[in-house]
Amino acid sequence: MIDRRHTLKIAAVAALFPTRLLAQGSAATSSLDPYGEMQWSRGFEGQRKADLGDGTFLNPVFAGDHPDPAILRDGDDYYLTFSSFDAYPGLLIWHSRDLVNWRPVTAALSQPIGSVWAPGLAKHEGRFFCYIPARNAEKRSIYVISAEHIEGPWSDPVDLDLPLHIDPEHVVDEEGRRWLFLSGGDRVRLSADGLRIEGDVEHVYDPWRYPEEWVVETFAPEGPKIVQRGDYWYMTTAVGGTAGPPTGHMVIMARSKSLGGPWEDCPRNPLIRTGSAREKWWSRGHATLFEGPGGNWWMLYHGYENGYWTLGRQALLEPVVWGDDGWPVPQGGDLSKPMDKPIELEAQPHGMPLSDDFSTDRMGTTWAFYDPGPGEAKRVSRDKGALIIKAKGMTPSDCSPLCCITGDQAYQVSADIEVEPGAEGGMLLFYNRRLYAGLGFGADGLMMHRYGLQRPRGAIPGQIEPEAEAISKLSIRLTNDHNILTIHTSRDQRATWQKFDVQMELSGYHHNVAYDFLSLRPALYAAGDGEVRFRNFTYRAL
Repeated sequence: MIDRRHTLKIAAVAALFPTRLLAQGSAATSSLDPYGEMQWSRGFEGQRKADLGDGTFLNPVFAGDHPDPAILRDGDDYYLTFSSFDAYPGLLIWHSRDLVNWRPVTAALSQPIGSVWAPGLAKHEGRFFCYIPARNAEKRSIYVISAEHIEGPWSDPVDLDLPLHIDPEHVVDEEGRRWLFLSGGDRVRLSADGLRIEGDVEHVYDPWRYPEEWVVETFAPEGPKIVQRGDYWYMTTAVGGTAGPPTGHMVIMARSKSLGGPWEDCPRNPLIRTGSAREKWWSRGHATLFEGPGGNWWMLYHGYENGYWTLGRQALLEPVVWGDDGWPVPQGGDLSKPMDKPIELEAQPHGMPLSDDFSTDRMGTTWAFYDPGPGEAKRVSRDKGALIIKAKGMTPSDCSPLCCITGDQAYQVSADIEVEPGAEGGMLLFYNRRLYAGLGFGADGLMMHRYGLQRPRGAIPGQIEPEAEAISKLSIRLTNDHNILTIHTSRDQRATWQKFDVQMELSGYHHNVAYDFLSLRPALYAAGDGEVRFRNFTYRAL
């Protein structure tokens, strides 16, 4: 029993902290979510949508894994792409006119060149360019692809032979010379056609440093984004490390009257930073400063959602005003409240449905292979409403699962699956080859996946009874309810469902545990020999 003195101690401690501070802990594993009152609009299949329909929006503008945003303004049109890392086809380009509602255009990169990090998107003399840092076990470099039209076709990648840098930003100076600004405060001259470098990399800026006692991951100056306003060039840079402690990543700024410097640091650095793990958005950084509709200014950047590392870095939009001293002043606060939209247009759709009857090719928009090899696309075909995947490897870790990105805190996915003899197929929540969870089946019955490990579970439907007869057709349903995974199976075309006897807690399936800067994604997999057929993939936000 708690005595009166102990009760008074609890009350005294509580008085020192607001309710919001006490109600902490991971929203993934606790009902004490201080931001549980936040209500988003709902789009396709109930997916989270920023546009609230009343002239305001609530971040994120891109729910789910959309890191390192690279935005391009072309008249009244805005185009945007993100780091796609190990997903191919990659570099999905989006279009908007109001900065809040976006539609997919095309996946610009289909030829695997490695894990794709923060790209740079540009238009020069009527042609579109995308500069792409990529790395694999054998090579690191920066590549460029280009297109006459944003919809493509996009060219094959050209290697610029820049192995020591990431995060390219295309800039044209007053004399019309083209440059790539790079991580670490460096730059390199580009040829007139933008397809090769000229001369050596040169150092032009020593980024502002935060106080040593701050809790950050590492210094890591990266993601330079440059815009000209008045007499100055303004360079926005990310420092502090993109993950690690929630308070690490931040946005700093410098300005110069010449791209070659000297660069003057903003006296209010950092302009944006997560000050505490109690805030709604963690690790806020990698920002672009740009002019939006009507001449107003904005910053677009990424951040992790409090309690949902599993969703990856999500895209955040924040209004900016210009101070009397000529420096921008962000206005969004902690981004936990609605803000006025940049412009009010007619009703705009956002995003896309994730459910797929496999009647059309949605590779690159909805679906992408994880870490594919050469010719991976040849594994996929369609026939009479079925997606057919040729088996590869032996487990999800080496079979390049087919994944889609979701941004909802709770959702349900299902599919009807048929396996050929010798094959194993199933559904996963997949982070990377080292970390995933879900269920598959084949000739030997069920295969449970948890922690990136495989465990045979006997034949179907008994699950752990080895005498039950194995089958070749099964419907699988995965429910991810705030990072708790529940699995159901059905043998009668979804008329009835049987609950799998193991539920899984997934809040640790993220970058700070397994690296790779990714998110936990619904996935289809086919391993072993032969083929696996998938039908009626359905997605529903909860």
